[in-house]
Formats: sequence, structure tokens, C-alpha cells
Amino acid sequence: MKAFKNGFFYIAIIGGFSALMYWIALNGIDLEKGRNIILPENLKGHWLEFLNAMMHNIQHPLAILLAQIITIILTARLFGWLFMKIGQPSVIGEIIAGIVLGPSLVGYYFPEFSAALFPTQSLGNLQFLSQIGLILFMFVIGMELDLKVLKNKAHDAVVISHASIIIPFALGMGLAYFIYQSFAPEGIQFLSFGLFLGIAMSITAFPVLARIVQERGLHKTKLGTVVITCAAADDITAWCILAAVIAIVKAGSFVSSLYIIGMAALYVLAMIKLVRPFLKRVGDLHNSVENLSKPIVAIFFLTLIISSYATEIIGIHALFGAFMAGAIMPENVKFRNIFIEKVEDVALVLLLPLFFVFTGLRTEIGLLNDPYLWQITGLIIAVAVVGKFLGSALAAKFVGQSWKDSLTIGALMNTRGLMELIVLNIGFDLGVLSPKIFAMMVIMALVTTFMTGPTLDFINWIFKSKEKEVPKEISEISKYKILISFGNPERGKLLLRIAHGLIRKLNGNASLTAVHFTPSNELYHFNIETYERDSFSPVVKEAKLLNQKLTTMFKASVDVDTDIADVANSGDYDLLIIGVGKSIYEGTILGRFLGFTTRIINPDRIINQVTGRESIFENSPFDERTKSILAKSKVPVGVFIDKGLEKLDRILMPIHAEQDAFLLNYAQKLINNSESQITIIDMGGTVKDSFVLKETIRAIEQNASNHIQLISSKSIENENFSHYDLMLISNENWKGLIDSKDSWVSELPSCLILNA
Repeated sequence: MKAFKNGFFYIAIIGGFSALMYWIALNGIDLEKGRNIILPENLKGHWLEFLNAMMHNIQHPLAILLAQIITIILTARLFGWLFMKIGQPSVIGEIIAGIVLGPSLVGYYFPEFSAALFPTQSLGNLQFLSQIGLILFMFVIGMELDLKVLKNKAHDAVVISHASIIIPFALGMGLAYFIYQSFAPEGIQFLSFGLFLGIAMSITAFPVLARIVQERGLHKTKLGTVVITCAAADDITAWCILAAVIAIVKAGSFVSSLYIIGMAALYVLAMIKLVRPFLKRVGDLHNSVENLSKPIVAIFFLTLIISSYATEIIGIHALFGAFMAGAIMPENVKFRNIFIEKVEDVALVLLLPLFFVFTGLRTEIGLLNDPYLWQITGLIIAVAVVGKFLGSALAAKFVGQSWKDSLTIGALMNTRGLMELIVLNIGFDLGVLSPKIFAMMVIMALVTTFMTGPTLDFINWIFKSKEKEVPKEISEISKYKILISFGNPERGKLLLRIAHGLIRKLNGNASLTAVHFTPSNELYHFNIETYERDSFSPVVKEAKLLNQKLTTMFKASVDVDTDIADVANSGDYDLLIIGVGKSIYEGTILGRFLGFTTRIINPDRIINQVTGRESIFENSPFDERTKSILAKSKVPVGVFIDKGLEKLDRILMPIHAEQDAFLLNYAQKLINNSESQITIIDMGGTVKDSFVLKETIRAIEQNASNHIQLISSKSIENENFSHYDLMLISNENWKGLIDSKDSWVSELPSCLILNA
């Protein structure tokens, strides 16, 4: 009755007021008399009017900006992903994306499209948005610095860091001396040109370096600590020098710049002595998500904005103020994590790619149209590498590092990445760098960042000490070895219970290893240990409750599914157990479309299709990551789907074909170690007709007659699934169930899907 009343009211209110509006519109036509209103005379006129309105909307500044942002983010994500797949930092791909969208490629081959998407009058909006992104990014970089590390381990690091600055700085000024007359913009003093070339040669990309250290598992080593400390010291020193260089360039002379430098010194003093203690008190009182209210967040954002504004007014650039604001944030790791998460996604995903493309729009590689210009570019790259790489390596060797560690430090400190682009753009905005020199320096930034990974691999190869993915004590074990890989710690506990159920009574003749890989771009170098401890804490506690010895492995990764498979393969495990993920598009029209397209354009899947591991039209019931792990793993894999697993007392195991015989091995392990009750469903008489299956089941019955039951059935849909804790099923049989799309499939208990 209530539904009828609501429906009647809805129809009455909508219909009545719609009729009223129609009556008002009809009578309003009479008001148009004498107002010279021009109406289209025919349908064609209406269509032209619509098209004109559409063109006006498309050319509106806001529409252009939104189209630019969409194009930039998609292109940056694509190139970033591609470069991550070849073992390079995603930042290189994002920089390349900017150059591709600029005049060097799209603008050169598709000038009309480029002019429509990036009209000259729109670049101002793009620049301002990219500057906001940079301010937020520098704020995050400041927060990522762990000043305690600098206090405790600064001696060797400062020697290496400052040597890695002064040597390339001097070489950069020397290079400026030889190319000043040919390449310096008209009206620019040599001092300004030389200082900017010097600082550009001496910069290190702290964020990229920190990610590489994480991804290569160096963060727990003494070398990792040293190089992170060097990079942090380098970052602080280089930005202070850059502020001084900007002051000198803007003032016109060193003496005049002393006023700016003096004001900058007072600003830094005020930030450290006045603002920092105040922020510390606020941060100590509000260090959780629950009590970090909007007014408190506003305080910290105001600090960032005021600091950036102050340094811009002083004349040392807003980015220095953002960096300084981040550096003086409360040292509480929990607080910094919360605040970085609030800022980083917007800065890195939305706004920072705008900076890459804006840089790309300025980079005209086509200007380097002469062999001599490419020789100068090569000379710039050589000076940059010699100054930074050899300078850092020799300084590290001098303070007592081994040759391998010294060269590794040199290779890492030679990474320039985004930080270099920031310096170059500042120089370009100030008019110190010409378009040709700017293009050459951007190429240098790309080359020196790109070479970091291959150089580290080459150093490891020379010294024959490339680290194994799996510790030696694991790889040499001859026992039954299980590897569980989890993303969510709570799921990790369930995987641990299943693995424990397979080896509980083996009395030391089995080993269990838990691994957790996390994308490196979700970690900050100062909280890796905390993140690792929190990730493994629930699993380790569960292992203690089960009295199960557990080995743990943790790694920051750029390709999680590949690393999981590599660890399983290199450790020669007997079984890998993972939890299944679910696509956000599953069950939607978009999901069906993406499911088809990703099979065709995903490089990983193309490789699997070429090698015959996967059919292009295979209807796999798993998400992309699970499918990737299954394709790359050379060991048996168990995919776990949780439906509220609590124990392993009653197990359902359908046998669909003779190839499912391997499941009986797992059934026997569960009977022997967990005293599980196994119910085997003989699907369509498969067991009855197979001598191998009958003999295997008979052998199990002889040792545990009360723990195994054989039922013949054409289907498992008539089973009461609530009686079972877990279903063991082969991958092929599982695919058949999913393809059937029967409603009863959703009622299945927790499942462990296994391949042979």
C-alpha cells in the first residue's frame, strides 16, 4: 500500500509540475514580441546551430584544459607502465610521454592536432597547474627526508655527497666556459649561465634513487643506508645552492644577491626555530586519521602555501619553500604517512604528469639538426657522467667503501630524473638556458637516469655478487617447501592455515615461507621497516599460535606478479599458494570489453600466447595478476578463494578427469597432517573407469579408511556445500564450473584451485 501511495504521489507531483512548466513556456512565447529574436528557418539551421555550439564548447579554455589533462594522464600512465616493464623507473616513461606529446613527435608529424590540443594561449593554464603539482611534490620530497639519518650517519655521507656536488659543478662551469659564446642566450651573463650548468650537472634525483634502492632490496644493507643518506644530504645541499644561484641570477651580480641570500637565511631560521616546534606540537596531538580534522589539515596546507609564497617573494623560487615546509613537518612517521597519502595521489597522478608534458612541449629535439649539436649533447652527457658518477665513486672509495659499493654509490648518485627537469625548467623560465641547451640537457637527464639500472646490473656482474631472489638457506632445503604470497595480511593468515594443514605433522621435514611484495611507488624509504613489520605481524602471530616455523620475505617491487613467480621458481618450491583478486570491472560491459582488449594489447599475455602458455581467446576465470602468476610459475600453484574458512575438517574434492589424479596427493597430505575428512565426487564415472585413480584411492583407504569417502555423481550441484569447509579442485575443472554460469556456483565453500 505504501509503495502505491509513493508511486501515485511521484506521478502526480512530476506530472503536475511538468504541465505547469509547459503552460508557462507556451505563454512566455507571447512575451517575445518586439524583441527581434531570430529563429532558424529549417532543420539544417538547427543542425548548424548545434554544431556551432559544440565547436564553441570544445574551444572553451576549460574544455581544452580537461582534454589536455585526460590525454596527458593516459599517455603518462601508458609510457610509465611500459618503462616499468623493462625495468626502468616509471618517471622515465612519463618524461618520454611529455616529449612524445610535444613538438618533437606529435607536434612535428601532426601539427594540426597538436595545435588544437595544445594551443599557445592554453599553455599558461597548463604551466600554473604543473607548478602547483611541483609544489605539492616538493612538499612530499621534503617529508620523505629522514633528518635523523643525517644526524646519525652524516660524516661519510656528507663527504661523498658534497664531493658528488662540487666535482660535477666545477666540470659544468668548465663546460659552460667553452660553449658560452655559441649557446648562451643573448644578454645572459657568463656567471648566470655557468652556475646553472653547474647546478644542473650536480643534481641527484632523490625520489628515483630511493625507489631503486627499495626495488633492489638494498634498504636493509649498510650500502643502502649510506646511499640514501648521501642522496638526502645531496638534496638539501643542492636545493640550498640552487636557491643561491637563483638569487644571483635574479639580482644580476653576487654582491646584489647577498640581500636575497640574507633574507633567505632569516626565512630558514624562522622555519626551523619558530614554525617547526609549533607544527611538532600540533602533529603530536593529531597523529591519527580520526583526529586529523579539516582545520588541522588546513594548518599544514597553509604552512606549505605561506612558505612557498615567502620564498617566491624573496626571490629563491616557491619550490624551495615547499621543500622546506616538508622538511620541517613533524618527524612522527605515522603522521607523515597520513599526510603524504593525502597529498601524493593528487600530486603524482594528476598534476605531476602535466609538468612532464609541459617540459616536453618546451623540448624541441628537432632543433638539434646538426651533427655538431649532437656532439655537444654527447659532451654534456659525458661531463655529467664523469662528474657525478666518478666523483661520487672516488669519494666513496676515499672514505673506505669497497670498489663495488663505491661504483654502486656512483651509479645511484648519477640518477637525475625529475629533479633535473625542475632545475632545467627554472633555468629556462629565467632565460638562462636557450631552447637548444634545454633540449640537450633534457636528453642528458633521460640518459643518466636510464643508465642507472643497467649500470648496477653490470657492476654486480663484474663483481659476481648479484643477489639471489631467495635466501641460500631456503633454496638449498630438500624438504617439502611451500611458499605463500599475500597482499592483505588477513588473507595471509588464511593462506598460512591451509599451508600448515598440509605439513603440520611432518616434524621438520617441511618448510613454509611467506612473501609480501608491494609496489615500490607505495612506499617511502623512511617507513619501509615499519611497513614490513605491520604487514607480517598478523601472519607471524598466527604462525606462533599454530606453532609453525615461518620464514618471511619482503620486497618493494615494480612488477609484483613477475617477482612472485621468480621467487617460486628460483626457490624450487613444491607449492605456491596465492589469494585470488577481483577486477573492479568484473561483471560489467566495460569489463567484457577490457577483458577482450587486454588479451590483445597486454605485452605479458602476448608473450604467453607466443610461447603457447595461453590461448588468445581463453576464458580464464581469474584476474589479470593471478593469470600472470599462473603463466609465469614453473611450480604447482594453488589459488585460494575465501568464503569464510575457519578449519580444514571436511574437504570436498570433485574428480572430473584422470588428469585430476594429482589432487589425491593433496588429499592424502590433509588426511595425514590435519585428519581431514575427504569426500571425493566421481564426476561421470571417471574414477570408476580409471585403474590409476581407483588404486590411488584404495591405497589411501588402507591407511585412513575413516577419512575418505567416494560418491558417484554427474554433477556436484546436489551437494550440501554448507557441510564442507574447503573444496579442492583442479584448474581445468574450476574453469568448467565458472563457464557453466550456474547460480549454485556462488554457494560453493572456500576453494583451493590447483594445477599440476
